[in-house]
Amino acid sequence: MMLTGKARLAGVMGWPVSHSRSPRLHGYWLQQYGIDGAYVPLAVRPERVQEAVRALPVLGFAGCNLTVPHKELVLPALDRIDDLARRIGAVNTVVVSADGALEGTNTDAFGFLESLREAAPEWSAAAGPAAIVGAGGAVRAIVAALQDVGVRDIRIANRTRARAEALAADLGGITVVDWADRRAALDGVGLLVNGTTQGMTGEPPLDLDLTLLPRSAVVADIVYVPLVTPLLAAAAARGNRTVDGLGMLLHQARPGFERWFGRAPEVTADLRRIVLG
Repeated sequence: MMLTGKARLAGVMGWPVSHSRSPRLHGYWLQQYGIDGAYVPLAVRPERVQEAVRALPVLGFAGCNLTVPHKELVLPALDRIDDLARRIGAVNTVVVSADGALEGTNTDAFGFLESLREAAPEWSAAAGPAAIVGAGGAVRAIVAALQDVGVRDIRIANRTRARAEALAADLGGITVVDWADRRAALDGVGLLVNGTTQGMTGEPPLDLDLTLLPRSAVVADIVYVPLVTPLLAAAAARGNRTVDGLGMLLHQARPGFERWFGRAPEVTADLRRIVLG
């Protein structure tokens, strides 16, 4: 696909940003659909992210994604933020509207639910409580997603209890579990989610005993390098359905791509292969 002077532009801002798979992901869709456009990595220091985002309309960008550490830092620079992003307290997708205003949303919640529905279609909110390990930005989006589909009992265990308590105060309806009691929190749950980087290549595995986890429970991990984390391997070995972290990455990208480039993209097996590369 040749770029022209009418090409639509978008990208991903982060610091660092070289690790991001988003350029490969969006680049695949642009090529597949023959779209005159480009999606580029934008390495922006944290102290300059607001300035950089405000420059998007000036540079002719249709918008951008935001990755760590920019999802919260960018909020003051935006003209409009939807209710979900305000509730989560983070923006991962910015769209430049027709009048040049900057609109912020968060598609991580959508991405998590779509990934869950794709890999574990039998799961529903009626399956029982959800246990989540971690209390970072991704967990905030996951909690909001689960609350919106009717999960009322959400248990969160985090090494730093204060951070989990802050999340519970912001979103409500959450039981904070002491780190030492994380094993007991798995009793009777229908869903277990690792929302930390534990298990990622170069990181230690998540320290979590699955003995009390019902075999009917679905186990999801937001880590996708490696695709099968130690947690997912242990869960699969005991018969639990597992959901890898790649699906969340792929599905969260769909709404932004459609807004920027005018085409609703599909998540396919070939896309998964290309992004994993």
